[in-house]
Amino acid sequence: MGGLRGNIVIGQSGGPTHVINQSLVGIVEAALVAAPGSRVLGALHGIKGVLEERFVDLGRESRETLEAVAQTPGAALRSVRKKPTREECERALQVFTKHDVHCFFYIGGNDSAETAHLLNELAVAAGYDLRLFHVPKTIDNDLRVTDHSPGYGSAARYVALSFLGDNVDVRSLPGVKLNVVMGRNAGWLTAASVLARQHDDDGPHLIYLPERPFSIERFVSDVAEVQQRLGRCICAISEGVRDESGALIASSKETDSHGNVQLSGSGALGDRLASALKAGLGDKLRVRADTFGYAQRSFPGVASPVDASEARAVGRAAAQFALSGDSQHGSIAIVRTSNAPYSVRYERVELRLVARDTRPMDSELIRGHNDVAPAFVEYVRPLVGELPRNARLSDFSA
Repeated sequence: MGGLRGNIVIGQSGGPTHVINQSLVGIVEAALVAAPGSRVLGALHGIKGVLEERFVDLGRESRETLEAVAQTPGAALRSVRKKPTREECERALQVFTKHDVHCFFYIGGNDSAETAHLLNELAVAAGYDLRLFHVPKTIDNDLRVTDHSPGYGSAARYVALSFLGDNVDVRSLPGVKLNVVMGRNAGWLTAASVLARQHDDDGPHLIYLPERPFSIERFVSDVAEVQQRLGRCICAISEGVRDESGALIASSKETDSHGNVQLSGSGALGDRLASALKAGLGDKLRVRADTFGYAQRSFPGVASPVDASEARAVGRAAAQFALSGDSQHGSIAIVRTSNAPYSVRYERVELRLVARDTRPMDSELIRGHNDVAPAFVEYVRPLVGELPRNARLSDFSA
């Protein structure tokens, strides 16, 4: 295939993360070395920016600026939630032809991989020389093939820290605390709350995931048991919990362009469950419900060092695979090679294996209907990094 001829475009798509810009900068720095004669352009708002021909020249940015951007949460090129039609993808290829673009990197989740897959199929059918790589990103950690997704470790750290705070808060002033965590179809992020358990009576005392059917009646009974035993109860609840029939316990009527139901913009689930507890356990019960929402994605200062390093590495790997001439298209997968000491490698996988479908939590990582297994703790702990330790008075354990 030989070296790249023409220019390079990078886009960001889907929900922003703590480390999505690490992947962006990883691509840029590798591309500038591997393809010195090419312009490295950024498409503003992802595929939407391609269609509108809104590009910025990333090759003109200083090393200092790029490094500062890499450390900054949120999508530096701005993001988008857009499912392009076949006709729009054909138009995107026309734009690439016009600007002499022969390499496109799309940083995003499974919906972004689907867009990349469609673009690649059209380019192959048209005989257009386009090296097309999906660069993984999602706090939901629900991409197939890869061990985990860049963005997840930092969001999981945010969740764990939030529950650490609730542990000392609710132990100080007892009551029931419900935290609704992002996760439409998979419970990876909600499950990370387990890392807040540092003492035997620490919460979250109950963890509810979309992978297990949820019953409001059983939920009330679970909380009552913990409340009676400890005098307090902290619950981690995925926004995507469903009943036995598969119906969401709470949702809105809003959907995005990919058909995904909007869940994180509403406190409906927390409100419904808080009301159920008061109805079942008495109005005098102190119950508070929080929906974590967007803060999980880009809250400054909580990026996991491992997550940041790996996000940069997947960007570099994508550029190296694409620009070495060995691979025309694909996605990057993180393969865990060891847990102690923790180590990974990066592989190219087929776009079709990542596109569209999500990956739920594996059954062996879940315990019962309201907890996670020790195997999940072993899986997630290296991704999050060291957490603060909550100390207690030695002669007062009640």
